[in-house]
Amino acid sequence: MELVLAGAASCTAFDVVLMLNKSRQKFTSLHVDADAERAEVDPKVFTTIKLTFKIAGKGLDPAAVERAVKLSKEKYCSATAMLGMTAKITTEIVISEV
Repeated sequence: MELVLAGAASCTAFDVVLMLNKSRQKFTSLHVDADAERAEVDPKVFTTIKLTFKIAGKGLDPAAVERAVKLSKEKYCSATAMLGMTAKITTEIVISEV
């Protein structure tokens, strides 16, 4: 199950990187932390997932970062789309200026 969660984090990270590059955002690093809770009974699917996007860069536009995260979660990432069928997925964005 850890691999499934890591796959969702990687999938969204990949999408966010592509979208930030297209919008010419100058970021130096992106890290996604994933925390989740599972159901008590088998098959013990994820019930909640929180993805925390930690991004560092110079002069990042918070709206562009938020848009990239939202589009990945809601439209492009098939892993979060699938997991969203059983889990409430939330996101948090932490932007650091370097």
